Amino acid sequence: MGLLSSRRSALGLSAAAVLCVAGHTHAQAVPRQAVVETSLGTFVIDLTPETAPNQVAYFTKVAQSGGYDGTTFHTMFKNGMVQGGDPLSKDPAKRAVYGTGGLNAVKAEARAPKIERGAVAAVLVQGQPDSAGAQFYVFLADQPSLADQLTVFGRVADGMDVLQKISETPLDATRHAVDRVEIKHMTIRDTPPEAFVDATPAQLASHRAVLDTSAGPITIEFLVDKAPETVRQFLRLSAAGVYNGMSFHRVVPGFVIQTGALSTRQSPLTDKQQALAHNLKPEFSDVKHVKGVVSMARGDAPDSATTSFFICTGASPVLDGQYTAFGRVVDGMAAVDAIEAAPRTGETPNERIELKAVRIE
Repeated sequence: MGLLSSRRSALGLSAAAVLCVAGHTHAQAVPRQAVVETSLGTFVIDLTPETAPNQVAYFTKVAQSGGYDGTTFHTMFKNGMVQGGDPLSKDPAKRAVYGTGGLNAVKAEARAPKIERGAVAAVLVQGQPDSAGAQFYVFLADQPSLADQLTVFGRVADGMDVLQKISETPLDATRHAVDRVEIKHMTIRDTPPEAFVDATPAQLASHRAVLDTSAGPITIEFLVDKAPETVRQFLRLSAAGVYNGMSFHRVVPGFVIQTGALSTRQSPLTDKQQALAHNLKPEFSDVKHVKGVVSMARGDAPDSATTSFFICTGASPVLDGQYTAFGRVVDGMAAVDAIEAAPRTGETPNERIELKAVRIE
């Protein structure tokens, strides 16, 4: 994919030393994000002052003053890039000159050696390294041809699906978006702490999980003393909505009912959710796999558990010490029994048994 080569282009930033806006440096004590509410949904940018302090400072100033509110994403490449932030795009009557406004406000900063999926970069006029300002690109795919050409000042933390929809906006012959995709409001905030990452074992143990299934709710308490990191990961996955819209794909009476397989999810994971799904180190213990015990499913390798888990419906000593038991059912065993009794072919239920969501209490 090539970016615009007209006066709206942003290629050709020189390798200049980092300079300061208005002669001042800008320190940022805590990580910050931009929450971008658009007419097609919301996405979130992690700001990276370590790569471009002056661009972050200017972007933040414009956002906090409401400068981005009402602007549009005026051009895009499907599955590749969206461009926005031009203050002129607030006025539909100025459509012919979209892409020419809001520039020449920030001195040249370091160029990124890689432009990767999710990168947010300053728009520049070709051949004018000090032309950055309010306009920005968001990239939906890696762009190796743009290495060392753009200043990256952020990364998409959430909402790539929204940006995907924006990138699909049709263009006219002048490469302007036919439909207005507006930034309704942009908020700058401190980056929220990631759920459960720093929670103590006592804090983890204070939570329960409620599985909202089509057979009824199932409440699980956690065995934090036996599998603290598995509990932490299950809570993180649940809070991020990874389990929403899955099904119980395996039922073996007297043995287990199993869910959590990504292949059963009705919609694909977002980038943020996908980043959470990874193999877990085993936490095998002396917990007996009896009826009601909740344990992580895995393949042949002991460290191959990811998202799938099962609830025992009978005593299964063959599983003891071989699978990570991390919880037990404390309410809703009637729902477990109903799932176990569902008609099936082999181990596969004949009708879809929903895991609608996992709610943390």
